[in-house]
Amino acid sequence: MIYNEEFETLPREVLEALQFKRLQQVLQRVYHTVGFYRRTFDAAGVRPDDIKTLADLSRLPFTSKQDLRENYPFGLFAVPMSSVVRLHASSGTTGRSTVVGYTKRDIDTWSELMARCFVAAGLTKNDIIHNAYGYGLFTGGLGAHYGAERLGASVIPMSGGNTKRQIMILQDFGPTAICCTPSYALNLAEQGRAMGVDMRSLRLRVGIFGAEPWSDQMRDQLEDQLAIQALNIYGLSEVMGPGVAMECSEGREGMHIFEDHFIVETIDPETGAILPPGEEGEIVFTTLSKEAFPLIRYRTRDVARLITAPCRCGRSHVRMGRIMGRSDDMLIIRGVNVFPSQIEAVLVGIEGLEPHYQLVVDREGTLDTLEVQVEVSERTFANADEVKVLQKMERRIVKDIKDYLGVSARVKLVEPKSLQRFEGKASRVTDRRKL
Repeated sequence: MIYNEEFETLPREVLEALQFKRLQQVLQRVYHTVGFYRRTFDAAGVRPDDIKTLADLSRLPFTSKQDLRENYPFGLFAVPMSSVVRLHASSGTTGRSTVVGYTKRDIDTWSELMARCFVAAGLTKNDIIHNAYGYGLFTGGLGAHYGAERLGASVIPMSGGNTKRQIMILQDFGPTAICCTPSYALNLAEQGRAMGVDMRSLRLRVGIFGAEPWSDQMRDQLEDQLAIQALNIYGLSEVMGPGVAMECSEGREGMHIFEDHFIVETIDPETGAILPPGEEGEIVFTTLSKEAFPLIRYRTRDVARLITAPCRCGRSHVRMGRIMGRSDDMLIIRGVNVFPSQIEAVLVGIEGLEPHYQLVVDREGTLDTLEVQVEVSERTFANADEVKVLQKMERRIVKDIKDYLGVSARVKLVEPKSLQRFEGKASRVTDRRKL
């Protein structure tokens, strides 16, 4: 199923012509309405009229999250506040919050793109969607909510937290789809089992998970524990919110980027050089239709690859592979680059472990150290010969991490349910080198 077949299946040459037309319009607009862009374009010696092909986009400077913070709160808005009908903001945990605004048309566009995502997941107006993304300044909750309403589905505006009540609602209201972070979905499954609930017997058939990197192994866990098809959604507040890209239920190999609204590039995070499709790099977006808060060549810091091969679903838009992590969250341990999702892929492949872990980075003298704390299952912990079993398991994890990732790590097996649970985006890394 395809929500907007006219635009989602455009032939490549027609799609690129549409992109270029919209790019010309947005460049003229930001140059004349946003002082930041006028200054940065002038400093780079480029005017909007100099961009004569899509390839010329590379002549323009990047926009970074730091640029957004330095123009806090409304310095990058391209419309007066009288035209802004909604504001969202990031949490600001790593600095000043980034604030984004939406016009009425922006909200309409966002709602359609989220409806496209739900249809890509196989949902229709007959579905009931349990929305456990957080409402408020975070874009996830309201983004998914408006998309579900655009589709005509019934939406349960659950938001995050209050896990026991969530499980009761899942039982009583019978939703057929759930939206939340993958780590919270695993938390729901765990809490449900602890309450004696058969989580596989719920009416859920689809899970739409995003807001944090997750692995194919975690997908297997989610599908097994909740008896659902687990699909990946991508977005970020600065670019729009959820709904920038979505995995379809047919292909399940990469997320379709809605290229009629976004131009995507992959770059070398160190040099800024554009990389060819298929090569892993940092994802960069240019928005083509946003009115209040357009962004030109925004560096997401998300690391992934682009997939240009056709998808059997019929959508013609390029896909992006699973997010490997963030270029600025990447751990460098004694010269080896490691993403938390790579550690996770090793852990969830080992029987007797739970999908809950924490990475602790520290420094001893001049050398960095990595400790992997991971929970063991109740059954493993209760084993009568637990010391030998746990020691063997620790050695297996150390060996697998070394073999697959080339990094030496200490492993600490901890009791079930002893690590912190996350109702929103999971924080997997404690970096003590910065303390």
